[in-house]
Amino acid sequence: MTAPLHAGAPPVTALYVPGDRPDRFDKAVGTGAEVVILDLEDAVAPAHKARARDAVVGWLTAHADEGRSAFQVRVNAGDRDDLAAVASLPWGVQLRLPKVEGPGDVDAAARACPGRGVVAIVETARGLREATATAQHRAVSGVVLGEADLLSDLGAASAALVDHARFALLVAARAAGLPAPMLSAYPRIRDLDGLRADTERGRALGWFGRTAVHPSQLAVIREVFAPTEDELAWADEVLSAVVGGGVATLGDGQMVDPAMIGRARAIRDRASSGPGSPPAGS
Repeated sequence: MTAPLHAGAPPVTALYVPGDRPDRFDKAVGTGAEVVILDLEDAVAPAHKARARDAVVGWLTAHADEGRSAFQVRVNAGDRDDLAAVASLPWGVQLRLPKVEGPGDVDAAARACPGRGVVAIVETARGLREATATAQHRAVSGVVLGEADLLSDLGAASAALVDHARFALLVAARAAGLPAPMLSAYPRIRDLDGLRADTERGRALGWFGRTAVHPSQLAVIREVFAPTEDELAWADEVLSAVVGGGVATLGDGQMVDPAMIGRARAIRDRASSGPGSPPAGS
């Protein structure tokens, strides 16, 4: 299995940038997004695909190793030219693969881009059904949900269905030893209240981090996933109480045991991982 991106400190923010807008590439990095996704798929009109591919390859060849952000390239499903382009890029760039409906789709991409981490996008009913097998593929470094495409495939618009899909993909990811998935991009750019509410719901379901389609969304995402003062206090108390193993009782009467150490450490890791950290004095 390929090592997950940012193992030990999962990224909180990722930002999509259209591949045919190279004037925005440096600006995207400058937003502080931990992952920048250069998009060759939905954000690029068919007539501009080749130009976008050339722009992405040229820019990443020159800048991918600078260490300012991690990079992914979302390709068009089944496009051999896109896969060949990604295969030519510096090793740290990951492949973001749409329309994954099972391990066979990952096999094809992995053959074209050997040794490169694959972030599999689940966007159909078949893909969701096969998500467990997909997540266990040795080349897969992460799985994410294409919510709009999934709802279209199912002919549905229910938030309850989205939550069900989120839960199913979370279980598939964690069972395979992958980090919790990042939430899909929220398409209503100006609706920051809606973004916050939906991100909070996803956080409560166990997802971590979110992809943005506009820099204005990044601050809200960071705020939602920053540990609260109560969470930090709980984590510190747990880590202190069960340092020697066994069962302990916190000051509020809550019983804790070593099974809770993982969550406590994750909260502490998030507090010290940079962009997802709470602001000083918050």
